[in-house]
Amino acid sequence: MSLLERINTKGGGGSAEQPGQGGQGGGEVQRRPVVPQQRPGDPNRGKAEGTQADLKVRVQNKLLAEMDQLDKQRPNEIRSHIEELFNAILAEESMVLSRSERQRLFEAIVADILGFGPIQPLLADDTITEVMVNGPKNVFVERKGNVARAPVAFDDDDHVLRVIDRIVAPLGRRVDESSPYVDARLPDGSRVNIVIRPLALNGPTITIRKFSKQPLTYQDLIRFGSMTPEIAEFLRGSVIAALNLIVSGGTGSGKTTLLNVLSGFIPGHERIITVENAAELQLQQEHVVTLESRPANIEGKGEITIQDLVVNCLRMRPDRIVVGECRSGEALDMLQAMNTGHDGSLTTLHANSPRDSISRLEVMCLMAGMDLPVRAIREQIAGAVDMIVQQSRMRDGSRKITQISEVQGMEGDMITMSDLFEFEQIGFEAGKIIGRIRATGLRPKFMDRLEDAGIVLPPQIFGTGQRR
Repeated sequence: MSLLERINTKGGGGSAEQPGQGGQGGGEVQRRPVVPQQRPGDPNRGKAEGTQADLKVRVQNKLLAEMDQLDKQRPNEIRSHIEELFNAILAEESMVLSRSERQRLFEAIVADILGFGPIQPLLADDTITEVMVNGPKNVFVERKGNVARAPVAFDDDDHVLRVIDRIVAPLGRRVDESSPYVDARLPDGSRVNIVIRPLALNGPTITIRKFSKQPLTYQDLIRFGSMTPEIAEFLRGSVIAALNLIVSGGTGSGKTTLLNVLSGFIPGHERIITVENAAELQLQQEHVVTLESRPANIEGKGEITIQDLVVNCLRMRPDRIVVGECRSGEALDMLQAMNTGHDGSLTTLHANSPRDSISRLEVMCLMAGMDLPVRAIREQIAGAVDMIVQQSRMRDGSRKITQISEVQGMEGDMITMSDLFEFEQIGFEAGKIIGRIRATGLRPKFMDRLEDAGIVLPPQIFGTGQRR
């Protein structure tokens, strides 16, 4: 059994600062033996790589006998202790390595013990927003909206599985053939999705959406070109006036980031309850209650869904309800909350346009299992939702608000909407989209609610349109 397995089995290193800790319950890490790998290809290159791999295994195994007190030390102390033993073992093995090879081998061992193996440097890189492991040899990262191959790799499927064990075991979860996929969260809040064989044909797959250490502000989004100062002022007024807003967009379009920014506009004296699958929102207000759903345990019991939490939070005297994402039947409970005095609620959903968002809401309400006529659902939507903000990931990798639409009401059996702002692309230069979100000239019907809340917006925000 390798040093990594020994440490994992004993509890992940014994420090609250160490990756892999911070979840609920315990969990026994599966023992996956570390053995030297045969590497096909160029004989000389294969021999060199094999020597490095064999040495790494031998170093880990020889460290085992001297690491009995490891669990009582902090990560920096563990690192120092590993370095001492590492140098002693290399001397004992009479191995001659260059300075760069020596450092690379040492960092690989430390990453396997204290971190998440080859992807640990990627997680520590603040410029990377997403890490994607497509089997042991294909690792990709996203930087500034662009996806590229990362210069790292795992040894084999078992190496990936050992890192997966480190992620899920402290959470009391497991991944095996009976449960081949799981959603989890790293100690820093980063979201993790894991899929293994037989579902993942290319080998174990890990997708990590990294958690921002410093939450972005609306000033950051203005600087990035995601919104204009006028849009920021309009959205700020809409949140303060307690309008019910939905952020719509595709996967990776920046919905959660925008939701976090909008939530930051909520007045600090109000009681905010957030409901999420994996807690990502970073609200800075003082009076915030964070609720997180819970999957079923190994026996298939104990699941707490987003819908359960939305129903429960209505009994918690919320001023604002913020749901990280509506995916299913919780949409109906969210709409009912919006229609029964819980104004100022915020949520996100997956859709390609504001009009598509309405259709998605209808489908999700039907998923609640109640036999409601479509017209009744549409009346709920029209009465609850005030505005839909469309967030899009552009082809150059940038993320922008591309449309803001007001939900006006019902005409016959149809929900009526009007576009207040639309993104206008005027060019494409040096790989970048050139454009700006502009007013359509229409003023929203809810202007009276903004004025009642003391929000005064300059008329030029809405263009040349006249008050209707």
